[in-house]
Amino acid sequence: MKRLLLSLVLALTALPSVATIFYSKNEAMELVFGKNASIENLALFPDEKEAAAIQAITKAPLESGMFTFYVGKENGKITAYAAIETSTVRTKPETLMIVLSPTGALTNVHTLAFHEPPEYQPSAHWYEKLYHRPVQELELGKGVDGISGATLSTRSALTSIRKVMAFHQIMIQQKGR
Repeated sequence: MKRLLLSLVLALTALPSVATIFYSKNEAMELVFGKNASIENLALFPDEKEAAAIQAITKAPLESGMFTFYVGKENGKITAYAAIETSTVRTKPETLMIVLSPTGALTNVHTLAFHEPPEYQPSAHWYEKLYHRPVQELELGKGVDGISGATLSTRSALTSIRKVMAFHQIMIQQKGR
């Protein structure tokens, strides 16, 4: 009986974790911008001063010297900005599409892929509570409730959201783009 139990435990711990891909990049673009919108890539390269300002807002280091927004337009007018952010939650990645209004307000977050166990994934309802809030309020314990058992997921998501909002604020709003 002990051997059977030990074999079962070893078999269960050896199972690969379940990764869930919810949307491809193209599916996400259509979800956010619609079928008829034109989408432009906006590559941003912050200088040292801008990078420092972005990191101060994000409260995390920047991993790259380049950042890309997808800019949705209809009839030449910007309808939304979106960015795809991938971060490591515990040991596995999550990929989010973070959507901002033309003025930089958070309007939507779509989980494109989540490789941690599903019980660690923040719900759409949790993200909805963040919409239209200032970037300064997007921190656990400072106006944002954590999710029991998913603290690392919520921290990771909040850092990604703050990063996207910080890039918009520093590189688009302040430069008058």
